Parts: sequence; C-alpha cells; structure tokens
Amino acid sequence: MSAAPAAPRTASADRTDLLLTPPVPRAGWRLLPARVAALCAVELQKLRHDRTELYTRAVQPALWLLIFGQTFTRIRAIPTGGVPYVDYLAPGIIAQSAMFIAIFYGIQIIWERDAGILNKLLVTPTPRSALITGKAFAAGVKSLIQAVVVIVIAALLGVALTWNPLKLLGVAAAVVLAAVFFSCLSMTIAGIVLSRDRLMGFGQAITMPLFFGSNALYPVSVMPGWLQAVSKVNPLSYQVDALRGLLLGTPAHLGSDFAVLAVAAALGVAAASSLLGRLAR
Repeated sequence: MSAAPAAPRTASADRTDLLLTPPVPRAGWRLLPARVAALCAVELQKLRHDRTELYTRAVQPALWLLIFGQTFTRIRAIPTGGVPYVDYLAPGIIAQSAMFIAIFYGIQIIWERDAGILNKLLVTPTPRSALITGKAFAAGVKSLIQAVVVIVIAALLGVALTWNPLKLLGVAAAVVLAAVFFSCLSMTIAGIVLSRDRLMGFGQAITMPLFFGSNALYPVSVMPGWLQAVSKVNPLSYQVDALRGLLLGTPAHLGSDFAVLAVAAALGVAAASSLLGRLAR
C-alpha cells in the first residue's frame, strides 16, 4: 500500500515558519555598529515626534550671540586677533549648546532604569560597552542637530562661517566626539550618584566651570595661570579650538584637538560601561 502524498504547504504555514524562525545573530564585529545605529534611530524618532526641545534649546544660544556677542563686539574688550567678537564667540556657543544636551544624558539612563527598560537591555546579548556607545552616539546625533541650529542662527547674524563641506564634516566629528565624552561623563556620574536629583545637582555644578574654564568666551592667554591649567585639561577647550579653526580659519591645533577628543571619548565609554551594572542593581 503506497503512502498518502504529503499535503502542499500553505502560505499561512510559510508565514508561521518565518515568525518561529529566530533571526540570525550578528557577528561580534557587526554588533556594535548595529546597536549604535538602532539607538541613534530611536533618538531621531523621539525628536521627530516632539521638536519642542529643539526649539526651546535654540533660545539660549541665540541670546548669547545676540546680546553678549554683539555687545562685546562693540566695546572691543576681549582680544580676538582681529576677528569680530560675535564671530569669535559662535564656535564657543556651538560647543556649549552641544555640551548642555550631552551633560544631562545620564538622567535618561536613570529614567530607563526606573522604568525597567535598562534591566531588559542588560539581559540581551548586547555588550555593555555597546549599550553605552550607542547611547553616547545618540547624544552625539542630538548635539549635532542642535549645532546645526546654532550655525544657522550665527549665519543669520552675519557671522563669517566657512561652507566648505570637508571642514563642515570636521565640525560634525568634533561635535559628536565631544558629545560622546560629555554624555559618558554624565552616565558615569549617574552610575555613582544613582538618582536623578543628585545628578541634576552634579550636572549644574560642573557645566558652568567647564564652560567658563574653557576658551569658549575668551582666549586662554588672558586667563590667570590657574585657569589656564584648568583649560588645558578641559576637553571643551579642544573642541572649541577645533571648531574655531574649521569654521573661521583661525590658527588651531587640529591634530592634537581631535586626538584629545577621541581619547576622552574612549575613556568615557570605558568608565560609563564599568558602572552600568551598579546603576542597574
């Protein structure tokens, strides 16, 4: 007696197989870029759904350039090497705006811990360094969008910026690298203080010293000796120096600027990754 012929597979059975088949795991070298891209996409989706933050954060840099920049351009109180002060100030305000976004990024990771999202992420095969790097680069994307807004405001105010595509790519790289460092600094502090209120206090305590202890508002040469020492170990100074050199064409040390920013970003990722488990407990 011959066996009954097998019933043909239906389209619904094929779809069920597709749903039950686990996705092919990515190799280790592809995991980090995939996670970074995914978290950056999440940040862009958030910004797409609610642009309020983008508009409100544009007010402060506009006021800095309009009031502080144009006033000090008139009184010529700060030596800028022949560059109008509002032009000299613009790269510093771009760096400040990007830093203010990244420096409070630790609050988001504490919120994700409180909502249970962080524990769910930690049970996935994703390495902790990939999670931190993804969030840090997501902060970089957000900072980059803010930097574009400030550049547009500066251009409308008549600041003589370069539009060379290669130099603008360099500007983007400097903004992202600095945002990676400052967001990792924030997530490192979050791993130490463990609460949003404490992090807010620490964030406010360090942002102003970082800003005023850099070359964002005035040249390092006019600072007192102790503040010059602070400026030399402040990554914001290297970011401003790179932005000023690329956007205005002033003398800069681009090689050492990018080297310091890259090393600071790598150290920041390592420090924040080591404290991620403590934050999730």
